[in-house]
Amino acid sequence: MRALRLLDWKSEPELVEVPRPEPGPGQVVIRVGAAGVCHSDLHLMHDFSPGMLPWEPPFTLGHENAGWVHALGNGVTGLEIGQPVAVYGPWGCGTCARCRLGIDTYCEDQANAPVPSGGGGLGLDGGMAEFMLVPDARHLVPLPDGLDPLDAASLTDAGLTPYHAVRRSWPKLVPGATAVVIGVGGLGHIGVQILKATTAARVVAVDTRDAALRLALDLGADHVVPAGDDAAAEIRSYTAGRGADVVLDFVGSDSTLALAASTSRSLGDLTIVGIGGGTLPVSFFGVPYEVSVQTTYWGTRPELVEVLDLGARGLVKTSQSVYGLDQALRAYQDLREGKIEGRAVVTP
Repeated sequence: MRALRLLDWKSEPELVEVPRPEPGPGQVVIRVGAAGVCHSDLHLMHDFSPGMLPWEPPFTLGHENAGWVHALGNGVTGLEIGQPVAVYGPWGCGTCARCRLGIDTYCEDQANAPVPSGGGGLGLDGGMAEFMLVPDARHLVPLPDGLDPLDAASLTDAGLTPYHAVRRSWPKLVPGATAVVIGVGGLGHIGVQILKATTAARVVAVDTRDAALRLALDLGADHVVPAGDDAAAEIRSYTAGRGADVVLDFVGSDSTLALAASTSRSLGDLTIVGIGGGTLPVSFFGVPYEVSVQTTYWGTRPELVEVLDLGARGLVKTSQSVYGLDQALRAYQDLREGKIEGRAVVTP
């Protein structure tokens, strides 16, 4: 079968022929319906060197995946051939206390995980291929009625990651509260929808691009602010000087983190989702009093079930561009050049 594989660090992936996977005991092979094109893959291609991660190339890219059950290994129950499923991306050991709760993202026994701190498309073969091997059936979530693999794939990361970030701040997103979304890209545009679908807070979106701000308004944002020198003052003005109860930074650069800190309300949450490489100095007077600063990584398996339900009900939908597998390299190039609005997906 064909697969888009990263063969070495600091290189472009290549579309090559590889053997079709066969499932062992407890494993499942899915026929891939779609695989998301994620900005973190660009970091994999260009920013890492040998020894920086606990795994090495080669492996097939694609960590946002959905498709149909193609083959079941011995002992697998609860799934049927042809059933549409989404793949829960982070693969932990399956036996530690966190994995038993479906929090594989923070598995505490990485030595016994299929791949340490990774998963399909992150150290092991992912979904940018015609078929994908899933090492444990528990990593598959049946799709609810009304949601097909093409629309579900990106929700497994670009939907799940902002959902987890928003969900942990639900107690602060009450009527009268304000949430700020910095960066209306692949994750941020879904974050706007999740805030509108699950909270009563007013939503302010910030971006450098006019098209992204228009998209945010189309998706329900109450107010948009162009990124720049006046952004903090405008957000403060919109919130009557108080600041935002929750700030979600989907960029994570020095400038966006500074904006997040300057617009947070005391007792609020500042959540860093983007991996832009910036830093946020934290000192007694560096952020408003009792602002909680946290990073997040992906989300839990139970949360993925909830995200897929929102997708099936039409409350959350990815704005996406679709590429064929033979166009996958073009998809990454378009992502690198900022030509993609929302998310891109690759179909075999």
